[in-house]
Amino acid sequence: MESPFEVLGIEPDADDGEIVDAYRERVKEAHPDQGGSTAEFQAVKTAYERLQNGYEPGDPIPDETPEPEPESPPEPEDPLVEFLNFEVLEDHGWALDDEDLFEKAADAGLRSTDFGRFYVDPNDTLLEAAEKNGFAWPFACRGGACTNCAVAVVDGEMPSPASHILPPDLTEKGIRLSCIAAPVSDDAKIVYNLKHLPEVSELLLPASRFEQASSTD
Repeated sequence: MESPFEVLGIEPDADDGEIVDAYRERVKEAHPDQGGSTAEFQAVKTAYERLQNGYEPGDPIPDETPEPEPESPPEPEDPLVEFLNFEVLEDHGWALDDEDLFEKAADAGLRSTDFGRFYVDPNDTLLEAAEKNGFAWPFACRGGACTNCAVAVVDGEMPSPASHILPPDLTEKGIRLSCIAAPVSDDAKIVYNLKHLPEVSELLLPASRFEQASSTD
């Protein structure tokens, strides 16, 4: 079984900065939208977490990935995001403007990848927070030049930076780009995978065009 260093493609004496840089590069390569797989994406995330937890060369590696230890609750000021996958709306006959959309989702027994919650750490974009929590959300450029990572803000506040491709009519409807925006309210309700919405899909670009894109710091 590969060591965390091998998974990230770095030497055992790599410093913290090299580890972070390698993780950011590998997590992009392993993302399903970039030709990777969910298993590979999770392996990269696990390798990074092991190094963050003090893994040293020669330490034993379990044959099976253990269940993650429950994390301590984040600081109260960290925004809590409740998310829903846009792809499930049609299956259940729901619409984005349903007032009880998230209440219905909570009662529908959806998969954890389609409905759930996570906290957003300070200085993280919504997309970075989703990835840190093990979710492979769509993206391409990571710089606001396409709508592959678009989300709908159903509740809460998530300001949109000035430089992005979204036209005013979409931003007025609460559409944001998760690669460059982050919630600022204590709680937010987000519908992700909005690239399937017709007016959003018109602005999509192939992910392969941005294979060399860098994650925001």
